[in-house]
Amino acid sequence: MTGRPGPLPLRVDLEGLDPYGAPQLDVPVRLNVNENPYAPSRAVVDDIAAAVRQAAGGLNRYPDRDFPALREALADYLAVESHVRLDSSLIWAANGSNEVMVQILQAFGGPGRTVVSFAPTYSMYHEYARDTNTRWVQGERGDGFVLDLDEVAHTLEAERPSVLLLASPNNPTGTALGAEDVRRVLDLAATSGPEVHGVSGATLVVIDEAYGEFRREGVPSALEQLANHPHLVVSRTMSKAFGMAGLRVGYLAAAREIVDAIMLVRLPYHLSAITQAAALAALRHREELMAQVASLRGDRDALAVWLRGHGWQVADSDANFILFGTFPDREAVFRGLLERGVLIRVVGPEGWLRVSVGTPAEIEAFTAALKEVTA
Repeated sequence: MTGRPGPLPLRVDLEGLDPYGAPQLDVPVRLNVNENPYAPSRAVVDDIAAAVRQAAGGLNRYPDRDFPALREALADYLAVESHVRLDSSLIWAANGSNEVMVQILQAFGGPGRTVVSFAPTYSMYHEYARDTNTRWVQGERGDGFVLDLDEVAHTLEAERPSVLLLASPNNPTGTALGAEDVRRVLDLAATSGPEVHGVSGATLVVIDEAYGEFRREGVPSALEQLANHPHLVVSRTMSKAFGMAGLRVGYLAAAREIVDAIMLVRLPYHLSAITQAAALAALRHREELMAQVASLRGDRDALAVWLRGHGWQVADSDANFILFGTFPDREAVFRGLLERGVLIRVVGPEGWLRVSVGTPAEIEAFTAALKEVTA
């Protein structure tokens, strides 16, 4: 006779935790998860539908596990968007930039390794570390939420991390890294990693440009630094600027040695044939989508002016969202907005709130509700 089963052998570090997730509420105005507020055009939808229909005819076969057509299309897109031409072998894609990050830490993190970032920053980073059994260390950003290079140097020297995660533009602050700061960080990280075969290794510098397309004129992409820095990884996504959050396609650009290492840990056939077909169709409409991004940049800057004009602090943003404050009771402001049908995000330093840039009508609803709540 079998005994009663004991407790499930859940990992001890996962006990009592809740899964990540921003509130998903059915309200008229949702400005909480930095989505592109514009649905794909009819032309984009029709192209995706036709591509998916064609791909569906071969679903009895596994997809191309190395997806060369998609990698080539992404390389072509980056050449236009960032003016950096890369060989397609230096591009890798996965199911959202979340999976890209996990694959990086599977290959370069793990037990006995450390990953570092600087707060405030994207709240999922420490979960990527946890999920890959990589030690997590978080430093602090300086005044104005900018990266403090002295703090970076000190942390790298003290921790000898295998991976440094930096978002640019940073989430939730919208702060972007300048070209000189990127070069300085790469220099600091050249030999700041753990010992490898008896010598000081590099720290892999991962610059997460999930919101890169929204950066202001004159703010460069870290892609410009790839050719001279084999320990640099630049991560991108189709979720934000492309308005394809539901598609789940993220990608990175890095040296061939890094891409080869990630291919060791990827699950086989991780990008479905349907995903590949839909992403290729969306990329065929890049001019239309990039024009939409320019409009969102303008709306972001106008909203920042409005918020400052009404007395709030605003962090300079190169993303499609704005961090603003400060409020003695930000939860009360959040609830007041929600009662008026406007959902934003309680995130970042105490007293601050984050709002995504929506359509003109959504922005008008937000500003009207905010005036009421804070009157």
